[in-house]
Amino acid sequence: MEHRETAAAAAAMVATSSPSSLSPISSPTGSFSSSPPPAIIVSPCAACKILRRRCIDKCVLAPYFPPSDPLKFTIAHRVFGASNIMKLLQELPEAQRADAVNSMVYEANARLRDPVYGCAGAICQLQKQINELQADLAKAQAEILNMQCQNANLKFIYQEMSQNQENCPQKQPNENSPFFFDESILGVAWEPLWT
Repeated sequence: MEHRETAAAAAAMVATSSPSSLSPISSPTGSFSSSPPPAIIVSPCAACKILRRRCIDKCVLAPYFPPSDPLKFTIAHRVFGASNIMKLLQELPEAQRADAVNSMVYEANARLRDPVYGCAGAICQLQKQINELQADLAKAQAEILNMQCQNANLKFIYQEMSQNQENCPQKQPNENSPFFFDESILGVAWEPLWT
C-alpha cells in the first residue's frame, strides 16, 4: 500500500513539474524510497524571468514561453511589449494562443530584420521571385513549343522528300543537257575579277 502512495506522489510530481526538475528519489535497488518527495520548485517562465516578477500558478505566458527558451519572449517583447502580448493572449481562446504566440515571434523576428516592412517585405520579395520564375517558365515553354514545331516541320519535309525520291527516279545528267556542268571550263569561267 505504501508503494502505491509513493508511486502516486511521484506521478503527481511528474504531471505538475517542469522536465528539468524531475528527479524522483530512488533507492539503490531501483524502487522508490518511502521518504516524501522533495518540495517542487517550479522555475518561472521566461517572460517572468525577463520581467523580473514572480510567476504565478496561472501565468498566461508560462505555457508559451518556457524557461528553457528565453530568447523567444525577448524577441516578442522587444517588438510588441509584455502588456500587449498578455492582453492579446487573454482575449483569445486557449486553442488559438499557441498559434498566436508563434505568429508574434515570427513577426517580431521579421520586424527586427526589416523594421519598415516586416513580414510584408518578405512576402513581397517572394511574390516578385514567383512572378520572375513564372515569366522564365513561360519563355522556356514557348521555346520548347517552337522547337517541337520545327521538329515536326523537319519530319514532314523529310517525309515529302523521301516520297518524291521514291516516286521520281533520279535522272543521270547527260552531256547534251543545258544544266550539265563541265569541269574543263571551270578555270576560265571562274577567274578572279581583280588582279
